[in-house]
Amino acid sequence: MPTVQVEGREAITAVEGTKLVLALEDSGIDVLHRCGGNARCTTCAVEVLSGNAGEMGEAEATILRNKGIEDPSIRLSCQIRLQNDVAVRLIKTATSTGLEPGTRPQD
Repeated sequence: MPTVQVEGREAITAVEGTKLVLALEDSGIDVLHRCGGNARCTTCAVEVLSGNAGEMGEAEATILRNKGIEDPSIRLSCQIRLQNDVAVRLIKTATSTGLEPGTRPQD
């Protein structure tokens, strides 16, 4: 089971193949997401500090490029399927933005 270390919090574990956004949310971690996990809004972006977050798909690469995000350590948590241990920093949370999370991303 992959371990996810969120900066400033205790590590969590997740079932292999789980979307990072769902692992975070299901562990009670305040992570913002608005588009239902469809790689359209970038609100669930995280900074990957260490570990292997896997290959970036075309949908994720396209939205990040279109939003002007060129840092390769910035990834969409709705597009990362956990296979390996990873450490991340949250960029936006529902609390810090005052926004409500959108529809729960599909598994």
